[in-house]
Amino acid sequence: MKDRLKIKPVKLGLMAIGILVFGACSPSTFRVFHKPIKFDEERRSLTIEYLEAHYGMVQEEPSIVPKMVVLHWTAIPNLERSYEAMNPVYLPGSRTGIAAASSLNVSSHYLIDRDGTIFRQLPDTIMARHVIGLNHCAIGVENVGSAKEPLTKAQLRANEALVRHLNRKYDIEYVIGHHEYTAFEGHPLWRELDEGYRTVKSDPGERFMKKIRKRLEDLALKEPPALKIK
Repeated sequence: MKDRLKIKPVKLGLMAIGILVFGACSPSTFRVFHKPIKFDEERRSLTIEYLEAHYGMVQEEPSIVPKMVVLHWTAIPNLERSYEAMNPVYLPGSRTGIAAASSLNVSSHYLIDRDGTIFRQLPDTIMARHVIGLNHCAIGVENVGSAKEPLTKAQLRANEALVRHLNRKYDIEYVIGHHEYTAFEGHPLWRELDEGYRTVKSDPGERFMKKIRKRLEDLALKEPPALKIK
C-alpha cells in the first residue's frame, strides 16, 4: 500500500515548519519535519557546476535519480549546530581538505536528532554534497553524533523507518555508510572525475551499519562491492 501523506503546520521554537506523516494509520507511521537549508540561485548554480565538474553531467537543473542512501554522523554534538554547518551556501574556510574540489557547502537531504526526530533539509531529488563520487545518485542522511557519542537506538529506528519509506518511493539498490563509499570505485554508479579527490571516513561506524542492515534484511538490498568478499 502506498504511503499516505499529511502536511500540518506546526511551530518548533520560533520556526514554523511542516510535518510529513508517512504510512498514516499503520504501525510504521513516522513523522518528518521540514527544516530546509538555504537553496537559492547561488547554491543551485554551484550544484549544477559540481555535477558537471565531478561527474561530467551537464544539466539545466541540479536533479538526481536516487539509487542509494548514504548514512552519516555529523561529528557535531547537537542538532542546531549541525544544521547551521550545512545551511550556508558556501563551504566554510575551515574545510580546507575539500575546498579545492568546490566552494559548494556540504549538506544532506535529512538530519536525524539524537531522539530520532527526522528533519528534511532538501528535496530527495536535488543533489546534496555529502559523499564523493556518488552524490549524483545518493540521498544523504546525517545523524547527530560521533565516535565519542555513538548513534542512539532511537536514531537506529528512525533510519530504518526513513530508509523503508525511501525504498518504497524510489528504486533504492544500496544503503551504505559514508565510510564505505570508496568500495564503489570502478562500479557503474561511481562517477568521480577527479582522481585525487578522496577523503578517509569512519561514519557512521561498522556497528551501526551492521545493525541497520540486520533490520533491513527483508528489503533484499545489494551489499557494497567490498563487503561481498568478506
